[in-house]
Amino acid sequence: MKMRLHTRYRNSAGQRVRIVLNLKRVQYEYSPISDPSAAAYRKRNPQGLMPALEIDGHIVAQSMAIIELLEELFPEPSILPEDLLLRAEARSFAHLISADLHPINNNRVRRYLNKTLGADEPQILGWYRHWVREAFSSLERQLERRPVEFRFSFSDKPGLADACLVPQMDNARRFGCGLSAYPRPCAVDAECRQLEEFISAAPDMQPDFPRR
Repeated sequence: MKMRLHTRYRNSAGQRVRIVLNLKRVQYEYSPISDPSAAAYRKRNPQGLMPALEIDGHIVAQSMAIIELLEELFPEPSILPEDLLLRAEARSFAHLISADLHPINNNRVRRYLNKTLGADEPQILGWYRHWVREAFSSLERQLERRPVEFRFSFSDKPGLADACLVPQMDNARRFGCGLSAYPRPCAVDAECRQLEEFISAAPDMQPDFPRR
């Protein structure tokens, strides 16, 4: 089975997929995309979004669909807790990030706010920071109510929730969002960043990362 991941170094949805591929020890080819709106990429992936996973010539788009497929193709090691309720919590945590928070800092959203609605950069930044505060407050409370203070989000092994959290922490820091009010996500993030699976998935470790 040949896998090729179409993405770019600073694509947080692609980063979460890279983390899961690493956690599952799946070999893949990294295919950098410079312009997802280009006709050549649109022909491969009509959504024009990243990442896209190509498996033996078949394209799967959307990071969470890709991750679900990887879990089904390679069930061991699992990226979900054994306990069914904790599995649901992990999915809830991951979807809050991937569906509610992450989309609003996409380049196309910021361009629309600027070019169509006339918002300037400080207004866009304030808008984004507001939603980061809302989302991270919810993530903090969700981790606070866990039955056990796990090393990672919902287990003592890294998994789905952590793969979604770490790239979003990168985004928040890149836009100057203060995170000190969210000690539990910060603690999980710090644990993850010690692991090779997360280190090698980071933007600055990708072949298309701009070097001086």
